[in-house]
Amino acid sequence: MISKKDFAGRVQLLLIALVFFGPLILAAWLYFSGTGLQPSARTNHGDLLQPLISLNDTLPDSPIHEHNQGHWLLVYANDGACDDACDYSLYTLRQSRLMLGKEMDRLQRVFLHGENTPDTVYLAEEHAGLIAFRDNDLSALLNKKLPAGLSAGGYYLIDPLGNLVMYFRPDIEPRDMVEDIKHLLKLSRIG
Repeated sequence: MISKKDFAGRVQLLLIALVFFGPLILAAWLYFSGTGLQPSARTNHGDLLQPLISLNDTLPDSPIHEHNQGHWLLVYANDGACDDACDYSLYTLRQSRLMLGKEMDRLQRVFLHGENTPDTVYLAEEHAGLIAFRDNDLSALLNKKLPAGLSAGGYYLIDPLGNLVMYFRPDIEPRDMVEDIKHLLKLSRIG
């Protein structure tokens, strides 16, 4: 027969073991049963591009590499004439960079235009610091990497190592795009 003292000691030992092993058992049950508490929504507003494409390997002769030295690049590609939608996209590029605050020097804005050369005076006056050039191979690659079901005319984010990282829809709110970029810049030790 077990004395009251021995019984109390065993209960205490069981409670101590439960404190240490209880969370482990609960986590294992949630993981293996498939009823885990997984978030139902994502936190990023842009779309991660998978698999990762290295522009250095895919397009080694592209002019994009001249501007990618230690900077993140936010690229807007427009093959047609720069109409009102294009003007608004360039405005969004500029404002998004400014919204980064002290981190804005880590990001370069790139306008990848088509055959129609944009008004260089307008770009110099309204979008100082904007890098504008034509690269048909890069345009074709970006169009190919556009996530299925998303409309063209958005923004691509390229990391300082030359990897195509994210795509942002053309109708994205600039603050949402900036939130994603700030998050990446905070986590990044490069650029």
